[in-house]
Amino acid sequence: MNRSFHSAEEIAAALHAGEVTSVELTEEAIARIERDDSAINAICVRDFDHARVAAHEADQARARGEDRPLLGIPVTVKESYDMAGLPTTWGMPQHAKHVPAEDAVQVSRLKAAGAVVLGKTNVPVMLRDIQSFNEIYGTTSNPWDHGRTSGGSSGGSAAALAAGFGALSIGSDLAGSLRTPAHFCGIYAHKPTLGLAPTRGMVAPPAPALPIDLDLAVVGPMARTARDLTLLLDVMAGPDPLTHGVAYHVALPPARHKRLSDFRVLVLEDHPLIPTGSAVRAGVNRVAEALVDEGAHVERRSPLLPDPTEAATIYMLLMMSNAAASLPAEVYEQLRTRAAALNTDDRSLDAARLRGMVLGHRDWVEANNRRELHRHGWRRLFAEFDAVVCPITPTPAFPHDHTGDLEDRRIDIDGVEYPYFDQLVWAGTATMPGLPATAIPAGRSPAGLPVGVQLIGPMFEDRTPLRLAELLEQKIGGFLSPK
Repeated sequence: MNRSFHSAEEIAAALHAGEVTSVELTEEAIARIERDDSAINAICVRDFDHARVAAHEADQARARGEDRPLLGIPVTVKESYDMAGLPTTWGMPQHAKHVPAEDAVQVSRLKAAGAVVLGKTNVPVMLRDIQSFNEIYGTTSNPWDHGRTSGGSSGGSAAALAAGFGALSIGSDLAGSLRTPAHFCGIYAHKPTLGLAPTRGMVAPPAPALPIDLDLAVVGPMARTARDLTLLLDVMAGPDPLTHGVAYHVALPPARHKRLSDFRVLVLEDHPLIPTGSAVRAGVNRVAEALVDEGAHVERRSPLLPDPTEAATIYMLLMMSNAAASLPAEVYEQLRTRAAALNTDDRSLDAARLRGMVLGHRDWVEANNRRELHRHGWRRLFAEFDAVVCPITPTPAFPHDHTGDLEDRRIDIDGVEYPYFDQLVWAGTATMPGLPATAIPAGRSPAGLPVGVQLIGPMFEDRTPLRLAELLEQKIGGFLSPK
């Protein structure tokens, strides 16, 4: 029996029952990658020799009576995570030979949990695109349509899961980098609450792997089922032992409800700054109708929702001030000149991004204070609701587009073009305030492409959107394989 598309939970049960060995699973996964990945290019760094050794050791450990959460389960890791002895390049040609000596904290946790790491998955340059391509490793294609992107920046991981290359993967998310690839490839992903899972060792070369509290960015799990997300999040969550002396289990609050009928959900399908494409709108409404059908309390609007236009502006300011911090001085000065020439009345997202790149500390503090007001607004909203359902991006996966600068690209939404990066406003809805958000499959577009939505939950109540994802999977279905 080939288990390429089985969940980690199913694989763990089969391993526990002695129906299959980790060595057999690993050889199946390797054979599948060698057969299919030339067309997809998800696995950019193969580590098959070490995977075979790890699988053999997992089988030996199980024979001794050991049982760990991921013991013997084949997985992949986003290229941006340090793995000792393997390149970590973030797609930058000048760092093609950068090989760290230590594993990232999350890679260490995967291995400690018994996972068998097959290799690393492809990313865009510096993780700064909604697609995954670079000069070192080339382009990752969507398993559903090789002419389209798998998303970014965790696009290799999403494509690997959709193609059956391992049961789990770990990625990261600042601008939807977990959620967008999940949406484009028809899988599940979870952006944890900011700070829940340590990021040490998920760092651009040649910077040292320090236990830094990143602003906005998180690391998180990707899988083919909602329950597998929870399984992997439990491995990933918990403080960095470098800063807390010892790693310990984080006791997250339980999900607020066990049945769909008990959930109070706010459904959003429109954003004031960018239209929602018809295929994504249909996905949002499919989820809304399923909730109503099960007797959940569903609202379409609420005065408690923090202003989405201001939220998007704050998000762009904070995100771009972070992204531009390492720019060369001469580039930074050019940006300052451009920003100074902006009309003071220009409130476009393009203008917000430019202002963000040259944001002074005084203005950053002001933006951060406005973020705290939004967080307070979300706390008030989550006293009345348990989750928010909304788009991840306005469209399904779009055709590969490697033209020009990112700032000059456009996204086609039902035949009308909009600035490429404006589509990030939906990702920023959860990212800016640091909220947990679970990406789930929500059907197919008329062209047969996957469509996903995100379930945003209250801060540090990650189990609530994860439980809602699990219940919706039972109601409307979940991952389907492309072939």
